[in-house]
Amino acid sequence: MFRAFTIISALLLMSFFVSVDAQIKLSENAKISLMTTSPWSGASYALFGHTAIYVSDDSTGVEGVFNYGFFDMSQPFFMYNFVRGKTDYLLGVQSLDQFLEDYAKKGVEVMEQELNLRSDEKQELWEALYINQLPENRMYRYNYFYDNCVTRPRDLIEIFTKGEIKYPDDNEEQTYRDLIHECVNSYPWMRFGIDLIIGSDADKPITLRQKMFLPVYLKNALTETVVIRKDSVYEPIILSDRVIVEKSAQDKSINEWSIGSPMIIAFALIILSIIVSLIQIRLMRQNVITKIYDSIIFGVVGAGGIIIFFLSFFSEHPAVDSNWNFVWMNILTLIVPTFIWLKRTKNVVNFYHFINFVVLSLFILLWWAIPQQLPIETIFFSISIWIRSGINTYMFRKDRITNKRYSSSKYIKSGWNKNI
Repeated sequence: MFRAFTIISALLLMSFFVSVDAQIKLSENAKISLMTTSPWSGASYALFGHTAIYVSDDSTGVEGVFNYGFFDMSQPFFMYNFVRGKTDYLLGVQSLDQFLEDYAKKGVEVMEQELNLRSDEKQELWEALYINQLPENRMYRYNYFYDNCVTRPRDLIEIFTKGEIKYPDDNEEQTYRDLIHECVNSYPWMRFGIDLIIGSDADKPITLRQKMFLPVYLKNALTETVVIRKDSVYEPIILSDRVIVEKSAQDKSINEWSIGSPMIIAFALIILSIIVSLIQIRLMRQNVITKIYDSIIFGVVGAGGIIIFFLSFFSEHPAVDSNWNFVWMNILTLIVPTFIWLKRTKNVVNFYHFINFVVLSLFILLWWAIPQQLPIETIFFSISIWIRSGINTYMFRKDRITNKRYSSSKYIKSGWNKNI
């Protein structure tokens, strides 16, 4: 849905523009089209496809693809701001040849849908695009669900079409999470990671218009959309459509971690947790092996908890708060790797294990009732740390009972009697 660039000036083709005071008047033959590209699996950000607006007028020489999907990774603290949801995107302008060449090399399909607009509507839309691409206006605050490279073209069409736009009926109940799954189903680790960071708000049913944050849903909806004019005339909003670039076999897939799927790793962790627990029970105490294992597994979960905590409370990204994954993947988990190696903090670690065991027991038992679509792998990952917290709680309680028995007056007196 977006693409990166480092030298903006090289991509902004301003040669066909004049000053704002000498705005070009489009001819009757001018056309404005929506350009939709299919997903490209060569990069994670391109798995969702892309949308741009193409303006062409042979009479005036106007020709350009207006692309709201540019961002500059050289910006200071880019990744930090991206996580916080404070990333600024830009409207860039390319020639049609550049735009098509880029996607042809990737083997991605490009479809053009010519908009059925009247002359005054085309002129106003063109002027809005012209003003938006000016250096002082081209930047905007990107929002994945609500304000992205797809929703911006849709909004412009709605604003400058004089008449009531009637989208087709949508009888399929879907959520933001459902639509994201459609795009990343072939990549289990990516799907699992996304499911971890988006919360329960992503599981609420959405309207067809909200679904248009994805290019394919906007494209498909417009094929059946009509405009009701003031004279009660129903006109299709798409005049014609055609595939400009055919999808080819050059498309390559993202290389995900090849060790296995999240489910396989989750099962492996359960087995390891059971083995480590049996060793601990056999020895009747924690040793270096159990401490190292607990430090690793709780440390990794705690690191994930930091990310979820940050996104939930400090990020402007949509649908990342109210995240029930925080029950099992939270920052308190870092208590274990932090204090497990210190004797004087033993009680702190044991108290955490007891609370964690109780909370995870409820989480696992009531998983089906949680108002969030959690990945099934969540249960198996949480079972791994549930086992470890349960065994550590059991061993601590058993150790306390034993020490209490040895320190009781009855036990001491029995020892005296044997020495008499």
